[in-house]
Amino acid sequence: MSETINVSRLRDLLSVPNQLTFLRLAFLPFFIISIRYERYDWALGILLAAGVTDGLDGLLARRLHQKTAVGAYLDPIADKLLLSSSFFVLALDGKIRWWLAIIVLGRAVLMLTAAAVILLAVGYVAFPPSIWGKLATSLQILMVFLVIFLALAENPILHLARNACTWLVAFFTTFSGLHYSLTIARRLSQ
Repeated sequence: MSETINVSRLRDLLSVPNQLTFLRLAFLPFFIISIRYERYDWALGILLAAGVTDGLDGLLARRLHQKTAVGAYLDPIADKLLLSSSFFVLALDGKIRWWLAIIVLGRAVLMLTAAAVILLAVGYVAFPPSIWGKLATSLQILMVFLVIFLALAENPILHLARNACTWLVAFFTTFSGLHYSLTIARRLSQ
C-alpha cells in the first residue's frame, strides 16, 4: 500500500505542470544574476520565459487533469519567490524603493508562513486566491516589467506609469494581505 502511495506522489511530482514550475524555480538565480550585473535585456527574457511557463503549467494542469496538491502549493511558492526576489534585488539596485520592497516581501512572508502553519496543523486546505490577491500580484508583475523596461530605455510615460504603479502596488498589496489574514482566520475558526 505505501509503495502505491509513493509511486502516486512521485507521479504527481513529475507531472508536466509541476516540471514547468520547477523550471520556473530554476530561472530564479539567473534572473537575480542578470539584474545584479545590470543585464536587463537578459532579465526581461527570463521574466518573459517565467511568465510563459507559469501560464502553461496552469493550462496543462487543467487540460491534462494533472492538478496536484504539490502543484497547488508549489506554483504560488514559485510565483512568490520570483516576485519577492525581484523586488529585493531591484531595491538593492536602487530601482525600487525599499519601503515598497518591504511591503511586498512582508505579504509574501505572511502568506507562506500561514500556508506552512495550516499545512502542518490541519493538512492541505484549499485557499483559492481572492480577486484582491490576484490584482496585487498582477500589479507587482507590472511593476517589475516597468522597472526593467525603464532600465533598458528611459521613457517619460513609463516613468509616470511606474510612479502610479508604485502606489497601486503598495495599496493593493497591503489590502490583499489584510484580506487574506482575515479570510484565513474566519475559515479556520469555523
